[in-house]
Amino acid sequence: MDRVELEPARPSGVAAASAYAACIITATPPTSRDVTFPSRGSTFRAYLAMPEGAGPHPGVVVIHEVHGLNDNIRDITRRFAGEGYAALAVDLFTGHSRAVCMAGLMGSMLTGRDPSSIADLSAAMDHLVAQPGIDPDRVGTIGFCMGGGYAIAWGRRDKRLRAIAPFYGTNPRPIEAVRRMCPVVGSYPGKDFTARSGRKLDRRLAQLGVARDIKVYAGTRHSFFNDTGRSYDAVAAADAWQRTLAFFAEHVQSPRPSP
Repeated sequence: MDRVELEPARPSGVAAASAYAACIITATPPTSRDVTFPSRGSTFRAYLAMPEGAGPHPGVVVIHEVHGLNDNIRDITRRFAGEGYAALAVDLFTGHSRAVCMAGLMGSMLTGRDPSSIADLSAAMDHLVAQPGIDPDRVGTIGFCMGGGYAIAWGRRDKRLRAIAPFYGTNPRPIEAVRRMCPVVGSYPGKDFTARSGRKLDRRLAQLGVARDIKVYAGTRHSFFNDTGRSYDAVAAADAWQRTLAFFAEHVQSPRPSP
């Protein structure tokens, strides 16, 4: 059944700020550093944030939107580390122009081919799980806008992924290409063209029996999760973050079921 579009109840400014702050404060700060990894004959830049303790930790690959690997994406990466995940954000624009990467994504989505960056994401995952204290059997990915589209395309190909979290991402064409998709927790803005993609993905995954939690936030706009942008919506962002964490706790953090 399609998920009903919801307008979240909006508490007072102080209450909303307190609720949002509560979901990002952690007891021990994660450690983070810039790293590089090889892919397709090039060296890609990335940002690694590690949680406290020896592990083994679950992992998450963070895929940026069109703005690239910026401070907002680094912050999201550290937030995952604060929740116990080893998180790696890859700079897909390393050695490439933003326009070329976007053109490649749009072309692949229209033709049904995998974007070439999927190989780079797989290489990023290789680098992540090679770090000490990482459980290679418990890894997911989250992506925003362009990165959301990459997450969907990658999630239907790489069986190592336990779950994906696309935020305002577009679907591959034809939609039947998602037939091998892993579990999905998706978040979409009601006032954005990607809301249609979210509803369509929800219907198709329901037909396939794929575990999912896809929600369209009425009244929100593209990039509502980015707290550095003009479209930021604190209430919707906090709800989407908690949904993502709950879904990942079930599908990524938990041990893989025995065959």
